Amino acid sequence: MTAFKKIQYQLDNNPILLYMKGSPKFPLCGFSARAVQALSACSENFTYIDILQDYDIRVELPKYANWPTFPQLWIEKELIGGCDIIIEMYRTGELQELVTKTLLKLCS
Repeated sequence: MTAFKKIQYQLDNNPILLYMKGSPKFPLCGFSARAVQALSACSENFTYIDILQDYDIRVELPKYANWPTFPQLWIEKELIGGCDIIIEMYRTGELQELVTKTLLKLCS
């Protein structure tokens, strides 16, 4: 499977997906740690991919997304953004609203 197909598969099968360095319990960069903190405050129901464990994803996702940095938050196959955007959306309540709306769709 090509990296692009793998990315598409991951996005198709995970409504809230965070590409990050490390894991939520052990983030390996400050930006990933801050993104996880904001996202976890909204819900624990999200999937993460440790880009340090998958070279192809680490290299190809920035091209796929047209977004050069990590972490990257995707909700319903749409790129939301990186750490600064995640934090700002959390600060305004927009992230909680988006996460809640997405999770409610899954339940119905």
